[in-house]
Amino acid sequence: MAADIVTAKVTGRVPPSPEAEAKLTEIISEKYGAPVKLVFERDSSVVAGFRLTVGDDIYDWSLERHLSDIKEKLSRSAAAENAGGHVSAEGLIPLMHEAIEDWTPRIVSETIGRVVTVGDGIATVSGLSDAEYGEILLFDGGVRGLAEELDEDKIGCILFGGDENIKSGSRVYRTGKTAGIPVGEGFIGRVIDPLGTPLDGKGAIAADDYMPTEAPAPGIIDRTPVSTPLETGLLVIDSMFPIGRGQRELIIGDRRTGKTTIATDTIINQKGKDVICIYVAIGQKASSVAKIADTLASHGAMEYTTVVLASASDSVPIQYIAPYAGCTLGEYFMKRGRDVLIVYDDLSKHAVAYRTMSLLLGRFPGREAYPGDVFYLHSRLLERAAKLSPELGGGSMTALPIVETLSGDVSAYIPTNTISITDGQIYLESNLFHSGQRPAVNVSLSVSRVGGDAQTPAMRSASKSLRLLLEQYGETEVFTRFSSDLDETTRRSIMYGELLTAFMRQPKNSPMSAEHQIIVLVAALSHAADGVPASRAPEFALGLCAYFDEKLPSVSRELAEKKTLSDELREKIVTAATEYALEFIGSEN
Repeated sequence: MAADIVTAKVTGRVPPSPEAEAKLTEIISEKYGAPVKLVFERDSSVVAGFRLTVGDDIYDWSLERHLSDIKEKLSRSAAAENAGGHVSAEGLIPLMHEAIEDWTPRIVSETIGRVVTVGDGIATVSGLSDAEYGEILLFDGGVRGLAEELDEDKIGCILFGGDENIKSGSRVYRTGKTAGIPVGEGFIGRVIDPLGTPLDGKGAIAADDYMPTEAPAPGIIDRTPVSTPLETGLLVIDSMFPIGRGQRELIIGDRRTGKTTIATDTIINQKGKDVICIYVAIGQKASSVAKIADTLASHGAMEYTTVVLASASDSVPIQYIAPYAGCTLGEYFMKRGRDVLIVYDDLSKHAVAYRTMSLLLGRFPGREAYPGDVFYLHSRLLERAAKLSPELGGGSMTALPIVETLSGDVSAYIPTNTISITDGQIYLESNLFHSGQRPAVNVSLSVSRVGGDAQTPAMRSASKSLRLLLEQYGETEVFTRFSSDLDETTRRSIMYGELLTAFMRQPKNSPMSAEHQIIVLVAALSHAADGVPASRAPEFALGLCAYFDEKLPSVSRELAEKKTLSDELREKIVTAATEYALEFIGSEN
């Protein structure tokens, strides 16, 4: 390089003086070991001083850089005076004098990259060999990107904005920061995008902090066992597949089987229970998410809910980062001792967005064209849900990821991945849904690996034989399809199974309190409602709850306070339920 001439571009409002030009020539010649040619370019944005560009290196000797140095020195001086970094007005003036008097101009070097190719939300950048994975890069025009693929001579970068103003040769700058999102109390009740920008037209949001979207999951020592129920308000789930605060329960099923409805019902049921809810919509139609937000608002649930929207019309990088942004917002509250419920709707669309992004970045495809790290994609997200130890505030984050299957195939790549990551799954079956059984939960294929630990003693006592009875009914019903001649015992068993199954039906957006669920379960399992037609079981359940609220409010009050089901209380429920069943059946006749 010693035989070549180094061309250095000087940018500023006015050319440097001859003395400054001679000094710059000396410095650059010594650094690069070659003769120097200075070329001046006028730039009115540089108020005073100048910037020097040599190849991909920038030496900033502008007034803006000088003021930034003074500000940094002033901050360090203030921190030395006061551990909190705050000083009085009287103490600030001497620090300002000291910072200005001790300031010495210095040349600061930073590297710049150049765009090689751009398109489909992906940019390939060269010249930033020292950039780090996950670092935010700044493009000409203000568009931000994320370094996602690091090669020896180039970087694959995903863009968080339009690429219309980015072209081959555009400059790219390092920021030294990782991707993050503003967080704070102000985001509760709002609809935002994954970058924290409000989408509901209610004005700007004042952030309390800024947190990285990628963070390590809490360690084993930082967690405590899941033991506190997070009630969904759905009898079929709370009785047989309970969810605890800090658990990860997968909702899985074919398209249009009620997966989102279960999630929204669970959010609605958290009203008055001091749980902050976050609904992350990934690849959904904006109109569909608007309806969900309206439904939550009509039930008073938006008061404690944040909706994070990355719609189907958004770019692939925005859809990719959406669940991590929602998780970061949830962690902000969890680390402050709050309980959080987060819904990812849905991770199958998130995986497709990641597959698209990976293929555009040139990664090798694997099974079903997904890259090899797609398991890590979701495991590092879902592992951040936890119940923290009391030493860390005791907060929790419960995750309800949703995954869509095709023709009920739970053995596909993404379903098997998420099943192995989560603490259980609620499987929704198309045949049950179309037959009118809603929620369409398949009792045999659904499971909660936390089980009774996430139930109150009263609920555990009331529901202990329910799942076994429903599974026996399912098996018996299949065999009796091939025979029309049934004995009386089998016929009664089938009728009882039909009635129990019918009691699991529940209207949309109508969650049931835990006390009412226990009352219905005791009545159904004690045979107090045996004469009720299966077609009218949901109506009977609603009427029974209203009957207890009016005639025996002490029952619900005792269940809520003591969380236990004594023999005396069980007997009281059975007696009252039998009396109401006689009235109900009599009114039908």
